Amino acid sequence: QVQLVEAGGGLVQPGGSLRLACATSATSGRAFSSYVMCWFRQAPGKDREFVAAISWSGSASYYADSVKGRFTISRDNAKNTEYLQMNSLKPEDTAVYYCAARPSAVVRTRAYDYDYWGQGTQVIVSS
Repeated sequence: QVQLVEAGGGLVQPGGSLRLACATSATSGRAFSSYVMCWFRQAPGKDREFVAAISWSGSASYYADSVKGRFTISRDNAKNTEYLQMNSLKPEDTAVYYCAARPSAVVRTRAYDYDYWGQGTQVIVSS
């Protein structure tokens, strides 16, 4: 019912910044503004982990402790797009980053609670 496409990944040096974007296309008729949106990431050899989530209106956001203070999640409902501003990047931030959506007003931090996923975009933080 929802298609998601991530963009903005790449190679950056430690301390640098990247801005990820997730463009969505709905086929069910449900408005983008009625989906909880989030970002997960998966590093080599590790399970997919929660990064950040944002409520319908964007008034509330949630972050993993590992990225709090460095990453900022946002959404533009008029553009049907979710963003992740990543500052002060560290090598341990290296992962494939996935956009995900959930047709609910309740924010969840577990991957299996989300219904729709993008293909992912690679972020590499290295000198």
